[in-house]
Amino acid sequence: MKRVSLTQYLVEEQRLNNSIPAELRLLIEVVARACKTISHAVGKGALGEVLGTAGSENIQGEVQKKLDILSNEILLEANEWGGHLAAMASEEMESIHPIPNRYPQGEYMLLFDPLDGSSNIDVNVSIGTIFSVLKAPDGMGKPTEQDFLQPGSKQVAAGYAVYGPQTVLVLTTGNGVNCFTLDREMGSWVLTQRNMQIPADTKEFAINASNTRHWYPPVTRYVDEMLAGGTGPRGKEFNMRWIASMVADVHRILNRGGIFMYPADKREPDKAGKLRLMYEANPMSFIVEQAGGASTDGKRRMLDIQPEKLHQRVAVFLGSKNEVERVTQYHQE
Repeated sequence: MKRVSLTQYLVEEQRLNNSIPAELRLLIEVVARACKTISHAVGKGALGEVLGTAGSENIQGEVQKKLDILSNEILLEANEWGGHLAAMASEEMESIHPIPNRYPQGEYMLLFDPLDGSSNIDVNVSIGTIFSVLKAPDGMGKPTEQDFLQPGSKQVAAGYAVYGPQTVLVLTTGNGVNCFTLDREMGSWVLTQRNMQIPADTKEFAINASNTRHWYPPVTRYVDEMLAGGTGPRGKEFNMRWIASMVADVHRILNRGGIFMYPADKREPDKAGKLRLMYEANPMSFIVEQAGGASTDGKRRMLDIQPEKLHQRVAVFLGSKNEVERVTQYHQE
């Protein structure tokens, strides 16, 4: 079988669909290279002295791991100088990161969660990087937070890397979803899955069941129906999976179907949810929709939500279309 590299795929995609201009291709290649560097650091683990906490907190008030900070630095440094970006924003930083004046300013803006699932770092369970690419608004001068507040439907590209038994990069530029595997000996990304599709029906769901007592009625109703199994209203046996690493949970759904849920709950009624709209929900929703799945916040399509702030949180229901539609309908009722 002829191996297709990430670069070859991007060049051919531009020829076929005119969807990846040279600047965007460069941007994706640079992000992919940064993910390779992060993968290497993750793979070293204790040998690289990168495990454990850094003794600091991020803007969300979450304790930062050493690898969180390292991954953030790797992505910033890799993307600063190429001339394809106007600014970056990261889940780990309070405000945006404009491109320094000594470098040319490009027409794209990059958002990322440098290391998703960081509670899994120290126990050697799959973690990953999530990224989202937006176009800078026309006539933008000095970039501001406001320039980033675009609905998810405006994304020009999104992807994630999973650092697991294999390191994989899943990517969409709005024309289907493809998966690349890192050949660790050669150091290259090789196309291994084309046009990934999420089955519309599923028997698997992912949710943190320890929060059951805090859920709102629509979520309780939906999960109870699944737990009732073959003799319940759904008439089939469901399995539960929960990795507590969104990239790993979504990657499983992309490969074999399922629904991933991170609902809002009664513990903090004023919070719309826990996951971040701009760094997690939007890029993942773009990928899931491109693979034939669906994604909502329980009431509306995720990609239609107009962001109001950079670190906005949101409830998330994504994956197999028929299941997402059902749980969304329960919320609307």
